[in-house]
Amino acid sequence: MSKVRFFALGGLSEDGKNMYVVENNDEIFIIDCGMKYPSNEQLGIEMIIPDFSYLKENKDRIRGLFLTHGHDDVMGAMTQLLKEIRVPVYTAPLTARLLERKARAAGLKDLEIHRIKRSGTLHIGKTEIRTFGTTQSIADGFGVAIRTDDGYVVYTSEFIVDYDTRNEGFRFDMNTITDLGNAGVLALMTESVGATREGHSAPNHRITRQIEPVIEDAPGRVVVTAYSQNLYRIIEIIELANRFNRKVVIYDEELRALMKDMAELGYYRIPAGLEIAPQNFDNELDNVILIIAGNGSTVFRKVHRIATREDENIQLRPTDTVIIASPAVPGTERSASAMEDDLYKETSHVFAIDAKRTFSMHASIEDLKMMIYLSKPKYYIPVKGEYRMLIYNANIALGMGMPAANILVLDNGQIAEFDDGTLNKEIKMLDIEDVMVSGKDNLDAQGMVLKDREVLGTDGAIIVGIVVNHTTKEVIGGPDVQSRGVIYLKDADYIVKEIGNIMERTITEAVKERRYDNMNCRAEARERIARYVMKETGKKPMILPAIIEINSDGR
Repeated sequence: MSKVRFFALGGLSEDGKNMYVVENNDEIFIIDCGMKYPSNEQLGIEMIIPDFSYLKENKDRIRGLFLTHGHDDVMGAMTQLLKEIRVPVYTAPLTARLLERKARAAGLKDLEIHRIKRSGTLHIGKTEIRTFGTTQSIADGFGVAIRTDDGYVVYTSEFIVDYDTRNEGFRFDMNTITDLGNAGVLALMTESVGATREGHSAPNHRITRQIEPVIEDAPGRVVVTAYSQNLYRIIEIIELANRFNRKVVIYDEELRALMKDMAELGYYRIPAGLEIAPQNFDNELDNVILIIAGNGSTVFRKVHRIATREDENIQLRPTDTVIIASPAVPGTERSASAMEDDLYKETSHVFAIDAKRTFSMHASIEDLKMMIYLSKPKYYIPVKGEYRMLIYNANIALGMGMPAANILVLDNGQIAEFDDGTLNKEIKMLDIEDVMVSGKDNLDAQGMVLKDREVLGTDGAIIVGIVVNHTTKEVIGGPDVQSRGVIYLKDADYIVKEIGNIMERTITEAVKERRYDNMNCRAEARERIARYVMKETGKKPMILPAIIEINSDGR
């Protein structure tokens, strides 16, 4: 009996954090390992990554991990995974370079990274794998087909159908998709981000037709905001600069490194003499296009610093034209709004790309229909997108005649299990949680740290310190009360005094009743003070009591 299992550790009912697992009998294959940006309420969180618990428990069965391209939502959690378990990584050359830079920055060494062709066949363990190149916003993207006894399990990654793309780093391999369909596809997993859009994504994914007249009519310099990983869009901007004889300054180290990679791999080279190195940039230069790039909210914060005159290299002028070619993505809306608001204070020439006229490079309805038509899958699994997007994607397959029972809309952790090519109706779930990363540390999945931060941010904190004799437990110092974000101390002396009294009474009562314990007294005082403060102020601040015990001689 053959057994194939598919489930997601992230990427379903959410934008980002993509990570998918295919089990072919006893072999595990992982596809992508991404992160997503936190919401505004997730205070102090740098990113959210998948829960790796299942993979750590089954690491001996993992045969490989495929990184389908170099975006953060599919590879942003790789260093966190590789710190916990070492797995062989298979990816295309450009993505391999990105991963190696991230690994060096994280102090990771001796990784097993295999550079593979975007379109090719390889054998890993007992399983044949086929890859096929896809057209998306970063070069070297590809999809993955895992051969099982019952047909291929195909993951498309991000893709659009663009017949005019001739650049080998972006070309779409439709022939392999057709071959897979003829050989037999057990399950097809397609992205859902663009499943609400009519028609094809191409040619609406190009920004040239929108920004060309803006650049042509610009009275002075042109400043363009862009995501550093959207290389397709970056190339469009550079080509326009060349057309209008404007020099280019790339204001982002990661993007400059990517463009160097693109040149060395033979995908694209900036025309000779067009680029000005940042160290040679002079803010007095006129006939230039400044590309301000970054990832996520980084690009918005960078431009915001420029708009508020905090950047040491670039200062905006009233004659500058600013083109916002980096639309906000989930988790960055607040930063994007603040940036745009301050830009208008410095120049009236601000132009934002119209998202209704220019599509992101994700498959639209007709692109998805083409993929279904060519691959002829037995089962269809929408992935990569918010829940409404998954449903829209499922309805596309339904409209093409696929049986509803063969279209699977899953949750993260929900397992689709196929026995001899037939879906097992028994529902199985993995117990997984989001893992939140703050700086270099992983916070608890249940979010207790976030809850503490939320309390501090809304109701503040009260710290109460007191000193007692270690032997007799007599109060010999304090109490000292400090309030942060709760009350203005000068206007609430009676509250501060009573908080200190509560702390002192809690200790003296415990000593008198012979039940004194440092930890228990702090807990009791915290509860009493919280009730009192709530009654007097209507707030629930974080209460932090401290009982310091010293010997009578001061030690």
